[in-house]
Amino acid sequence: MTKLLRMPSNPGQAVAHEIALGFDVERVRADFPILQTKIHGHNLVYLDNAATSQKPKAAIAAITRYYERDNANIHRGVHYLSERATAEFEAARKTVQMFLNALHPAEIVFVRGATEAINLVAQTYGRATVSAGDEVVITALEHHSNIVPWQMLCEEKGAMLRIVPINDDGDLILEELDRLLGPRTKIVAVSHVSNALGTVNAITDIVQRSHAKNIPVLIDGAQAAPRLTVDVQKLGCDFYAFSGHKAYGPTGIGILYGKSDLLEDMPPYQGGGDMIRSVTFEKTIYNKIPHKFEAGTPDMSGAVGLNAALKYLNRLGMDNIAAHEAELLAYATDAISRIPGIRVIGTAKEKAGVLSFVMEGVHPHDIGTILDQEGIAIRTGHHCAQPVMERFGVDATARVSLGLYNTKQEIDALVRGIHNIRKVFA
Repeated sequence: MTKLLRMPSNPGQAVAHEIALGFDVERVRADFPILQTKIHGHNLVYLDNAATSQKPKAAIAAITRYYERDNANIHRGVHYLSERATAEFEAARKTVQMFLNALHPAEIVFVRGATEAINLVAQTYGRATVSAGDEVVITALEHHSNIVPWQMLCEEKGAMLRIVPINDDGDLILEELDRLLGPRTKIVAVSHVSNALGTVNAITDIVQRSHAKNIPVLIDGAQAAPRLTVDVQKLGCDFYAFSGHKAYGPTGIGILYGKSDLLEDMPPYQGGGDMIRSVTFEKTIYNKIPHKFEAGTPDMSGAVGLNAALKYLNRLGMDNIAAHEAELLAYATDAISRIPGIRVIGTAKEKAGVLSFVMEGVHPHDIGTILDQEGIAIRTGHHCAQPVMERFGVDATARVSLGLYNTKQEIDALVRGIHNIRKVFA
């Protein structure tokens, strides 16, 4: 095994001051109990990580410990369990702050996932700033979660949704972004990594172009956070969203990062407990950030599990994870591209984690169903990115999405499975 000694490039990746010494994928795999599962008599080959990732023992154990020892409602209790649960919840916020290299823990808002984070911004910042005739700029690469909230806002306000196009490789045409940005543009919302194609967008460049015209930028980081070093200060973005369940944490928990001055000015998203400082029938005074946006009882166990998952990623080292997945993606792309009748959808200059393809004469759903009989889990369909499918003239693709525990041997099994499918449909 090649030994790598590398300090993470983001100081937030140094949680617990740990340094990743190499990347032993077999040791990593031992941390994920579900990978021992047999599917139809075959070893599980899980290649659907863009939909959701599997969970390490550390995250599972943290959630179990929370319910066994610490479960209580947070922030308002004076008893021991409430204070302990509050400390764990806020410790998770601090871990996320460091993971993203945000300036303050108050810039981290707990939500249910990236989808809710984007909706929060659309329904607070968006509703407060967008008026009739204004414009919201998104891209042709977006997941539905970064399309529909902005469509809803534009329909409500009489604003216009403008789209940055992509070329035949799946790269954004940034010259068109420059053309679209104007005095009526109120926000730019763009994915960091495309869930359908794996395109890694030039986020720093996009932010700089937008900020040059005083336009804020929201980044959908659902696919980036599990596999790339994310430094929101270096990126310069105003908002960043990601989901815990794609970052090896539990479902039902996610993150909105927002610059503190923006969050301070935004109205609350929901009303209820904990987002208030005082309530009378005449007037409510709202809590300080981030609590202003966290109405009601939060997902405490989810935050605890996400804390453990992010610390696990930090121990492995995000640079090591990115390198491992990049090697796998290159290996898979080469092997699958050699199969007769295969067309790879999305050949951007910079990609991460995702390989989508179609096979001549075989529907993607048939590919997924047959591979499942061999224990291989991939995703088939439009991947909640129907405009991307339309751009490439297909209804659906077969999508292989990689995780930190995947191996070249699993890619070999996938390739054998695809060859078997060709024989069935020959």
